[in-house]
Amino acid sequence: MDRETTTTREHPDGSVSTTRTVEVDRGERRDERRGGGGTVLLVIVLLVSIGAAIYFFSGMSQAEIAKDNAVSEAAGEVGDAAQNVGDAAQDAADTIAGE
Repeated sequence: MDRETTTTREHPDGSVSTTRTVEVDRGERRDERRGGGGTVLLVIVLLVSIGAAIYFFSGMSQAEIAKDNAVSEAAGEVGDAAQNVGDAAQDAADTIAGE
């Protein structure tokens, strides 16, 4: 037959904790402590921290994409300028050869 014992203790700081002990037929003991909810608070803080990290890392990713796009655009403009210089040189060579 199972036997359950509940003990309530008041601490000097005014907090109260409850310990529940259950004895099972096989003679095993299991203690359950219930207290101030520190675990719940810890889980909430952890979830908020993970959310903040995801937010900041996704913002950094967008900044990297913008930087890469700017570099690609600048490289394209340099390529266009080089093409213009090449065309001008070819035109000059054609003009000199035609004289």
